Amino acid sequence: MQQLDVSGYDIVLQSTTHCAKYIKTSPKTLVITYCHNPFRLVWSTESYEKVFNAGLVKKFVYTKVLNFLKGFDKAFADRTNWFITNSKEVLPRIQAAYQPKNEVAIINPSVKCNNFFLSGRAGEYYLVVSRFEPYKKVDMVVDTFIAMPDKKLVVVGKGTMEAEIKKKSGPNITYLSGLNSEELAGVYANCKAFIFPQLEDYGITPLEANASGRPVIAYGKGGVLETMIPYEGDSLHSTAVFFEEQTKESLTAAVEKFEQLEFDSEFIRSHAESFDEGAFVSKIRQFVLKKYALSNGTPGELVEVFKPKAVVA
Repeated sequence: MQQLDVSGYDIVLQSTTHCAKYIKTSPKTLVITYCHNPFRLVWSTESYEKVFNAGLVKKFVYTKVLNFLKGFDKAFADRTNWFITNSKEVLPRIQAAYQPKNEVAIINPSVKCNNFFLSGRAGEYYLVVSRFEPYKKVDMVVDTFIAMPDKKLVVVGKGTMEAEIKKKSGPNITYLSGLNSEELAGVYANCKAFIFPQLEDYGITPLEANASGRPVIAYGKGGVLETMIPYEGDSLHSTAVFFEEQTKESLTAAVEKFEQLEFDSEFIRSHAESFDEGAFVSKIRQFVLKKYALSNGTPGELVEVFKPKAVVA
C-alpha cells in the first residue's frame, strides 16, 4: 500500500481495518478514514489463538513484532483528519487505539435492498446464513433445532466446523451452499424468520432478511442494537425478537415467543430501506463535503456541484 501515491489529491477517502491508511498522501490532503475496526492483530491480539496460546519464546517474538506494528499503525492513523466507523460497538476501540483528533462519526454500512424481494407469504423454515466458525454459533442453532424436530431449519454457508456440525444434524435440518444471488434472495424471501445467534460489530445479514420482509430472531448484543427494532409489545412495528443468552434454552424461548406474534413484512422492508445503499452514499457524500468546507474555512457550506479530485483506497 505504501507504493500507492495519491499525494496529488484534495481528498482521500479510505475504507480500512489496517493497510489502506499506509498509502502516500500530501500533508495538505484531507484524509477521511472509514475504519471498520482498528488493526485486529495488533490492537486485539488476544482474539488470535495462535498468538494467545503461543509458548514463551514464540510469544516473546510475537510481542516484539506486534509492538513495532502497533507503533507503525498508530503513526499512519495519526494522518487521518476525520474518522468514520460502522457502529457504536467499534467506536470505543478506535478511540482507545488511535486517540482521534476529532469526533468519530458513525455511518452504518448499507444493504442493497434491490437484491432482495418480498414473497408475500411466510415460509415453513427458519434460516441461518453464516460461515461455520466457532463464534458464529451455528452449532448452537443446530443443537436447538435437533431438540425441536417439528420445526425446519435451513443453513446456508461453509466453514471450518462444517463436517462437525453436519455429523450431528437431524432430518429437519437442510444445508445449502454455493447459491447465486438470486437463489439466496429466494431463500431469504421464503423463510419464516432469520436466526442471528452471534455477536457482531455490525452484521449485514439481519438487514438482508429485513430487506426480504422477514423478521429476525437475534442475540440482542452488538450491531443488531443499531439495525433492528426489537419486539417490545408491538410486533407489527418490530423487525426482530431478541434473546439474551447464547444458549439453546434462550434461543428456544425466543422461537416459541416468535411463533405467538404477527409481523408486517411491508413495515420490515421499509425499515431496511432506511439502510439502503443510496442512503449510505448520501450520508458519506454529505460528510465529506462538510469536512472539506470546514477545512477551507467555509463551515456548513455544501456546494453540490463541487467535484474535487478524489480517490477511494
